[in-house]
Amino acid sequence: MAKTPFELKGKTVFVAGHRGMVGSALMRRLAQEDVELLTVGRRDVDLRDQAAVFKWFADRRPQAVFLAAAKVGGIVANNTLRAEFIYDNLIIATNVIHAAHVNGAEKLMFLGSSCIYPKLAAQPLREDSMLTGPLEPTNEPYAIAKIAGIKMVEAYRRQYGSDFINVMPTNLYGPGDNYHPEYSHVVAALIRRFHEARISGVANVVVWGTGTPRREFLYVDDMADACVHLMKTYSGDELVNIGTGEDITIAEFARVVAKTVGYTGELSFDPSRPDGTPRKLLDVSRLAKLGWRARTSLEDGIGLAYRAYLDEQKQAAE
Repeated sequence: MAKTPFELKGKTVFVAGHRGMVGSALMRRLAQEDVELLTVGRRDVDLRDQAAVFKWFADRRPQAVFLAAAKVGGIVANNTLRAEFIYDNLIIATNVIHAAHVNGAEKLMFLGSSCIYPKLAAQPLREDSMLTGPLEPTNEPYAIAKIAGIKMVEAYRRQYGSDFINVMPTNLYGPGDNYHPEYSHVVAALIRRFHEARISGVANVVVWGTGTPRREFLYVDDMADACVHLMKTYSGDELVNIGTGEDITIAEFARVVAKTVGYTGELSFDPSRPDGTPRKLLDVSRLAKLGWRARTSLEDGIGLAYRAYLDEQKQAAE
């Protein structure tokens, strides 16, 4: 049954998806804790392979699980690879949550996504607005897979008394992001685009969409810190949003990125590209009551993210 506080010290902790942006941030944060970290690469265990996942859990029996593994991407990836996004994310959640239960994991955290909330839900987005209206069509398959994971965690709590919890991070950015020219999220896409424009001397950079949607951005290491804090201190049924509680228009955000990267050319917007949800800001009052607030400012975070991008570029060139 649920126990708070949950003592991480001395525990074996499995980070599912440890090579992704979220998972690698969790690995950095958990390195500060007195835990034994367990990871497994996709070549050894594909989390979509039920038999392989069940065998790995039976052999290793992790005491705490952070379920950060997911197929993720920006608007274009979500809208293009719809079948992959629903299948991969459904099966990863199903396999890991059930294996954790069967093999006696003491605690599990499922990381959802703010896209689980209805497209036109009241802002800021409260945890209880899930399933109160239609989803944003471009990422509906991903959102439905995440909602299924959330409901699975709730069901295992209800039926088995499992100390499994759900958290909902907002838009994340930072080291380990995906910089694919078509399939990346907005932060990584803009960092790459402005960097390449600065290097090649391009006079104008086109930003997808109208620039008017408002988004909240959280530095990924802040998110990892919030996850560890909640793992130790929270055992409730309700979802917990993880964000900054502040948002910015895409146009304003693009200018922050351009300034950080040192791009001094013009910005224009392409309204033929999809905007996605008009606004996405999380209500983080529940998280604040649980004793956590984001520390990294947007300007500082973008600076750190850009440095990480430059390091990755340098390593790729070597």
